[in-house]
Amino acid sequence: MHIELPKKRYYRIGEVADAFGVPTSMIRYWEQEFDMIKPKKNSKGDRMFTDVDIEKLKLVYHLAKEQGYSLEGVRKKLREQPKKTAQQVSIINKLEAIKTELIKIKNQL
Repeated sequence: MHIELPKKRYYRIGEVADAFGVPTSMIRYWEQEFDMIKPKKNSKGDRMFTDVDIEKLKLVYHLAKEQGYSLEGVRKKLREQPKKTAQQVSIINKLEAIKTELIKIKNQL
């Protein structure tokens, strides 16, 4: 899953949801279900996601939406092999970014 977000320190929940192509309610639900996702909140209570939070959301998204795991299956997978799973998702993201760049180069030729 290669998402396009501008380089910023904090992202609002709407920006994150649009980048993932899911409703904001799903992001809030994942935040409740997975302790590892802890966005900062401003004085109004608005969620402010960092790059670290985005990487964790990518991991959950990959397992739940792309691999088809149930939320309980995602929890189990993250408990059993958190580093291996995160590395696999990181590699997939890098390969997708490379593929995107290669397609851009091909279209320019």
